[in-house]
Amino acid sequence: MEILSSRILVRPRDWELSRTFYAETLGLAVAREFPGGVVFFLGTGYLELSKAGAVAIGDDALWLQVRSLPDAVAELRGRGVTITREPVREPWGLDECWIADPDGRAIVLVEIPPGHPIRTDLR
Repeated sequence: MEILSSRILVRPRDWELSRTFYAETLGLAVAREFPGGVVFFLGTGYLELSKAGAVAIGDDALWLQVRSLPDAVAELRGRGVTITREPVREPWGLDECWIADPDGRAIVLVEIPPGHPIRTDLR
């Protein structure tokens, strides 16, 4: 499975306190912001702080961008991986599918469709 990008997703108990800590105390630069969240640069990776949403996936997760979600899902199914949430186009415009690691930690596989702001706004 080809991974194009990744990030760690954190759903903190106190979002504002955590945002202040990462932005001001640690001085992490903001990669992008969106309603309900912020993504910080972590060297060659990213840290996303997200407010709890309609779909809870636990306290933290690994976010993996793949080139082709259908291909990744087929490959993983072929390896016997259980899909915990089938692929779907989310309201925020990303195609997502969830699996879990052996400890039950969510792994979110994401394909960014053409025309999505993440693909077109490269700030």
